[in-house]
Amino acid sequence: MISETVAATPSPSSGLREIYLGSWEGLTTEELAERFPMEWAAWTEEPSWDVVPGGEGAVPFEARVNLELDAILARHPHGDVLVVTHGGVIQVALHRVIGRPNHGLFPFRIENASISIIEKRNSRFVVSGVNDTSHLEAAE
Repeated sequence: MISETVAATPSPSSGLREIYLGSWEGLTTEELAERFPMEWAAWTEEPSWDVVPGGEGAVPFEARVNLELDAILARHPHGDVLVVTHGGVIQVALHRVIGRPNHGLFPFRIENASISIIEKRNSRFVVSGVNDTSHLEAAE
């Protein structure tokens, strides 16, 4: 269980905001199916951010997140960094480590308030934890 207190001043970054879903923002899956039947059918067949009407799209989302991750790494070449962000952004970071592009369907389960850890070992990155929620469990 992770049980450390972090004393830091947050530094907000628009580069780490969640993907913009255009006309789909705030809608339930039922509403999507009703209002955007062709796009929703395409999404259910093969999830892709590129079918979302007016959305950010996969390539711009991944580029934005990776640009911000590069900037964070450049500012902290020798130290630990805590990044608090959204599930989609975490997915992009995990995909980056495993060398897989992100296009819509996220293969990692990311719960709210979970912890995922990416470590730099020598000159490469390694995923050492994904979706850890043990810190949310009541003390026994």
